[in-house]
Amino acid sequence: MSHVAIIGGHGKVALILSQLLKTGGNDVTSIFRNPDHTDDVENTGATPVVADVEQLSVAQIADLLEGHDAVVWSAGAGGGSPERTYAVDRDAAIRAMDAAEVAGAKRFVMVSYFGAGQDHGIPEDDPFHAYAQAKADADDHLRASALDWTIVGPGALTEDEASGKIDVSTGERDGERKTSRANVALVVGAVLDDPSTVGKKIDFSDGDTLISDALEVVA
Repeated sequence: MSHVAIIGGHGKVALILSQLLKTGGNDVTSIFRNPDHTDDVENTGATPVVADVEQLSVAQIADLLEGHDAVVWSAGAGGGSPERTYAVDRDAAIRAMDAAEVAGAKRFVMVSYFGAGQDHGIPEDDPFHAYAQAKADADDHLRASALDWTIVGPGALTEDEASGKIDVSTGERDGERKTSRANVALVVGAVLDDPSTVGKKIDFSDGDTLISDALEVVA
């Protein structure tokens, strides 16, 4: 049994992931900021922890992660002001990575987005710029850490049912790529169990290849 902490535990991907991990015999701690969401999280089988990582220090987050084997970052500001986007998607994410190192939670899976990187090409006057830059900076910090990291980059998220099949990017960013949240949860669950994905950035969308086979290609 692995002890997995999910940060951003009330998100749609996180709620599906909690159930998947619990079904797989894992012990799941789900961290989220709104106490009104406690029942939703408990219903997944996860242990709910109400905490706002935007406001917590590295040491405080490390206390939450103590005793866990793995951390999944699935939190986000969800749009709004650039200031809050940087505060959550970059700064809080970076503190969570540093906290995971302090707590000894070596495995870290970051939910990013398809094509994230410093070469994102989003102009500064575009509303998406702050998110793109925050994710690029956070992903870079994770790559430079001592953690056993994997970055997953789904395309535009949908409410479609899980197909269990994806296409892994070969590097191009052309066209709109859609990815069901349920498939994102399946991919995160799969990479947590697959040490060959450590040190990899996996961009993917819904497709025709079984997730297990797609990850073999990436490895």
